[in-house]
Amino acid sequence: MATAAGRTAEVNLELVSGPAYSTILRLAMPTVIAMLSQSVVNEIDVLFFKQLPNPEDSNAQAALLPSLLIVWLFGGSLSAISVGTQAFTARRYAERKYEDAGAVLANAALFCVIAGIGLALLGSVTIHGLLGLLLKVGTQKHDIAYAYSKWRLLGVVSMALTMALKAFFDGIGKTWVHLVSALVMNVFNVLLCWMFIFGNLGAPRMGAPGAGFAAFVSTWIGLAIMVVFATRERGRFHPVRRSNLSKRLTWDILKLSIPAAAATIVMMIGFALFAKVADSLDEEVLQHAGGAAGEAVNGAATMGIVAILKLTFTACLAFGTATATLVAQSLAAKRPDDAVRFGWASVRLGLVIFGVVGLCEGVLFTGPIVHFITDSDAVRAAAMVPMRAMGIITPIIAVAMILSEALFGAGNTKFVAAAQFCLVFFVLVPFAWILGIVTGKGLTGMWFAAVAYAVSACIVMTLKFRGGAWKTIKL
Repeated sequence: MATAAGRTAEVNLELVSGPAYSTILRLAMPTVIAMLSQSVVNEIDVLFFKQLPNPEDSNAQAALLPSLLIVWLFGGSLSAISVGTQAFTARRYAERKYEDAGAVLANAALFCVIAGIGLALLGSVTIHGLLGLLLKVGTQKHDIAYAYSKWRLLGVVSMALTMALKAFFDGIGKTWVHLVSALVMNVFNVLLCWMFIFGNLGAPRMGAPGAGFAAFVSTWIGLAIMVVFATRERGRFHPVRRSNLSKRLTWDILKLSIPAAAATIVMMIGFALFAKVADSLDEEVLQHAGGAAGEAVNGAATMGIVAILKLTFTACLAFGTATATLVAQSLAAKRPDDAVRFGWASVRLGLVIFGVVGLCEGVLFTGPIVHFITDSDAVRAAAMVPMRAMGIITPIIAVAMILSEALFGAGNTKFVAAAQFCLVFFVLVPFAWILGIVTGKGLTGMWFAAVAYAVSACIVMTLKFRGGAWKTIKL
């Protein structure tokens, strides 16, 4: 009895002792709103590009997805340090080792600055060639993508640092901090997009690349707000101390984060190849037209579908992030049964909430949604069936994402990375090529490969979480 009481005194049970559903919603909802707002950075681009003259509008939309994939190849892979940061912070916080939690933030932040500068420089000298692998050099699509991406690369450091700070605050249960930052950041993003894309309020008219400039500036504004909140935690966590810096701790964080970064890279490469299939479909149409310039219908439709689905996926990820915190804190408190309880409760919530969302996207309001993202009749026609298919399987996607994040929170990052590698390169990419091009099913066939990928990911992650081997991972 004494041992149990002593163990209870040593851990913070504030979160993990609460009712599952309300605790998950309390943590997840600020993150849902914040991450949806964060996604508006790119969704605003799609809507503003829609107002450009044709065919610049469709070409700009088609250029956006390859640009984002390449930028995330650099910034997103570095931002994966948030996985290790959140897992370690949550465990140290649950163990009441608050200064150790502050040390986690200090080491993660320093790594983000150093590695971010290096990756931004690497990206600046390779971005042109990398985009050339996805978009034909010399086309308007490639020119737009290159100009847009150069600005976004200047935000690699701010992107990664923001995610590290977000992971720290998520780990201690203050998910609302990123909400404040994201909302302010996106107000500035909308204003700056309106100014620099179209040349309003005396700003130069930059066209589509103006959206890249706006995103670059707004991400640094968001980071500044996160830093202000972090300074308010100095008295408890003491993150700004030279003694916090530790090569061993940095490596421990990286050991969890590197597999997550690898998974991000695999997914970016996989989705880039997926987008390449859409570009190949457009090239076939162009060849049949005798080389005449025209709309990038398949590329624009793909970007539009991704733009809508990304809002849904972001909300799924927010539930997963909340679940990761609860799983990590439960394991730190030596309560693996609570970790399981929170995991399955989040899955049930995901099925209900995203089942309704999917019904709206895939059945009830598919037409209005597709009409909202583009004014092109050709793009609307191409996007309709894929949008329906992806909307219908939205709850399946939610389960896969929630359980992936739960496994990240438990520290089982290597499995998730290996699973994503197999799913992307043995399901998503080859099926997209076969169904989209080889069998002649076009864009619809390509997106049904994404359906197969999502269903497979749901099955794999469910079986792994149910197996329970992750309960024994020590951090």
